[in-house]
Amino acid sequence: MSLFAFAPSRGPRWQLGLQAAIGMAVPIAVMTLLGHPTLGYIAGSGAFTVLFAGAAPVVERARVLPIVAAGLIVSASLGAFAGANLWLVSIGIVIVALVAAALSFGFRLGPPGPIFFVLVFGLSAQVTAHAGILPLTYSAVIAAGCLFSYVVALSPLLIRRVRSHPARPLRELLPGPAFDDASRMLLLRVAIVSVLGVALGLFVDPGRSYWIVGAAIAVIGVAADRRAAFERGLHRMLGTILGVGVYALLALLHPSGLWIALILGIMQFSVELVVVRHYALALMIITPLVLLLTGAATGQIGSMDVALERVIDTIVGAALGAASGVLHPRTRV
Repeated sequence: MSLFAFAPSRGPRWQLGLQAAIGMAVPIAVMTLLGHPTLGYIAGSGAFTVLFAGAAPVVERARVLPIVAAGLIVSASLGAFAGANLWLVSIGIVIVALVAAALSFGFRLGPPGPIFFVLVFGLSAQVTAHAGILPLTYSAVIAAGCLFSYVVALSPLLIRRVRSHPARPLRELLPGPAFDDASRMLLLRVAIVSVLGVALGLFVDPGRSYWIVGAAIAVIGVAADRRAAFERGLHRMLGTILGVGVYALLALLHPSGLWIALILGIMQFSVELVVVRHYALALMIITPLVLLLTGAATGQIGSMDVALERVIDTIVGAALGAASGVLHPRTRV
């Protein structure tokens, strides 16, 4: 995973990127026009549903994605109800990370793994704590967003040849629960970085713990490999620092209204095109995307203090994730 070269293409991803962009941008645009932009930003988070099982046929995604959506809704709801209490948020981060990792690795969910369940939990806690959204309202809105993204992901089924594709049963798509040496090691690493990340967050700012833990889990990924851990850590750090620079440039434009929907949609589309080929480049887009989304939802858009905090949190989290890679045995040449 070189910083200066792209990985080989794994096939076209524009359809997945377009679905993710629609799932993100349309709820934001619609709710902005209706005068409730904050609800649009919450519903737009449901676009994370589309990011799973991207390589599977649509008829099989139709069986897997409801489970993913349910996990995201539960994670968001827990974060929304815990948002007013930083101790509950801290404990919740560890629990959500462990449960999401156990289910992701135990049932072979595949990329992007447990990261978005942790991220959605933290984002939900932050938004409800700062934007005055009732937890039940938040849960209902993100559920609507997940449902919309699910419908978008299934839209290719309107084509006869797509829906005529044979689909494997769910027990084959998500085999398990079963843990081999690799999945047990990945789960152990998630447990370690979750506890350490939350502990570090308590000294810095408990409200930022989810970003530290999320950065660490993103570095761990779904590959049980020592070298990959260090490489992804380097990509994560560099991509985030460059991403904050992109966010700073966008903040100078003071985007609002439908412009935010358009920018986030373009970013979401771009991420899906490059994430499997160059992780640092993807992070350079993901970072301003999340900063814009959370900033718009909490009324802190354009805050460079928040952006700089995210750089520090990412460096700490990425270092934790990379360091946990030493638990893997060295690859024999």
